[in-house]
Order: sequence, then structure tokens, then C-alpha cells
Amino acid sequence: MARPSSSPNFEPRLNRKLARAVKSSKAPAISRAAAVLRLLGKSEAPVGVHRIARELGIVPSTCLHVLRALVAEELVAFDSDTKRYSLDAGVLTLARHWLRRNRFKDLAQPILDQIGQTHGVTAVAVQISGIDHMVVVAMSQFSSALQISTQIGSRFPAFISATGRCIAAFGDYPESVLEEQFKTLRWDEPPTLAEWKAQIAETRERGVAVDMGNYISGVTVVAAPVWGMGTRLKHTLVAIGIGSALRKSGVTSLQKDVLAGAQALSRQLEN
Repeated sequence: MARPSSSPNFEPRLNRKLARAVKSSKAPAISRAAAVLRLLGKSEAPVGVHRIARELGIVPSTCLHVLRALVAEELVAFDSDTKRYSLDAGVLTLARHWLRRNRFKDLAQPILDQIGQTHGVTAVAVQISGIDHMVVVAMSQFSSALQISTQIGSRFPAFISATGRCIAAFGDYPESVLEEQFKTLRWDEPPTLAEWKAQIAETRERGVAVDMGNYISGVTVVAAPVWGMGTRLKHTLVAIGIGSALRKSGVTSLQKDVLAGAQALSRQLEN
């Protein structure tokens, strides 16, 4: 969970997914606009129209029309000197409205704070978007010399790390889908497919998932599913810490508290 979503391995793969989504969309105008916003959100510097068009597989003239419409809506900014585009403040307005109305985030925050303070870890709440990605929507970061940081809005591949094991365990996906998704994942210390499936089965049995340094070497990630009104898994609670530090306080204790927090939050969301 703690690996930055703008890592070299992640961004090119994301752009190909965006391009495929645009190509297969039944509402291409909306899909193009969304793809442009996501690409600009991942870029560390303003981007020119030809690069945007190339990475998303859009005709440059069409891409320019999309960009101009987004500029008019103040979602994208245009630098007339460099002829490049970047996200504008209008995106923050939309995000702020969403955050204000997100009940899951509000209910999760005190639980995250308690987990973070008790175990000296970074605790986050994650929203899952199908089999493609997950997004950090709330967090609590314990103040320590050794800490793992992330940011609200960070996106990660859906099946990676401990949350990925939860999605695979409780998502009722066919074996073929799981195996195909596993091929796309990038780990520091990758498990074999057999090991990953065994970890998924253990997650299903225990109700909580643990990644002991697979995703990021030396980092332990614990995640538990949060259920709401629907039957499909949409959220998890996640704790991220330095493996050596957690061994002193006990990973077992952390698993217990993350699971208890997720269960308590599930009950609140059902009411």
C-alpha cells in the first residue's frame, strides 16, 4: 500500500488501461475526459497535447477539443507559454464535496486514529474500484522516526498486497481472473502463484490478510474487509508498518485490532 502510485512500473501500465477503457467505452466523450484527468493526475509535470493523445490513443485534434472543454470547466489548466496542461483547482472542489459526503471516511477516521496510535503504524481506509484499482480515502499517520507514508487519493492496483488478498478472498472471482490479475502485479519479494492462493485461502478463513514484506521489502501490511449494505466488497481497513518494529509489539495483536475495527465499522455502515 505504501508504494507511490507514480512509480515507473505503475504509470505506463495505467496509461494502457486508460487507453483500452477509452477505446471500449460506450460513452467515449466522457471516457476521454476521465482518462485525460487521470493521466494529468499521475503526471509530475504539465503535459502537452500530443503526448496525452499518444498515451491515450486519441486523435490529437479530438484530444485538443477534450482539453479545451476541461479548461473551460476549470478542471484543467493551460499554460500558454509552454503549451502544456495540468490539473486545475476545480478538481479539488469536486473532491472536497465528495469527502464531505463520504460516510465511510467519517466513520473510519476514529478507528484509524486508534489503530495508528496503539501500534505506531500508518492506518488507512481504502475504497475498492472493481478489479482495477483501490484508492486511499482516509488515513492516520503515527508520528515516528520510522513510518510509512501515503496520501489520500493515492491509487494502487486492486489485487496488490494485503487488500488484494481480501479482494481475491471475498470477491467471488473465477480462478482464471485471479491468475490473470496476478501476472500484472509487481512485488519487491513476489510470492509464487501457489503461495498467493494459499494466502488468499487463509484470509478467507481468518477474515484478515497479512503481507509480510512481499509488496515492499521490510514492510508489513495488514488488511481486513469492511462490509456495508451491499454484498460486494467495497472497502478495507489497512495498517502499514516497518516489519522489524511490528515484531516487537506483535503482528498478531495488530491483526486482531484491524479485524475488530473493520467489523465495528461494518456494523455502523449497516445501520
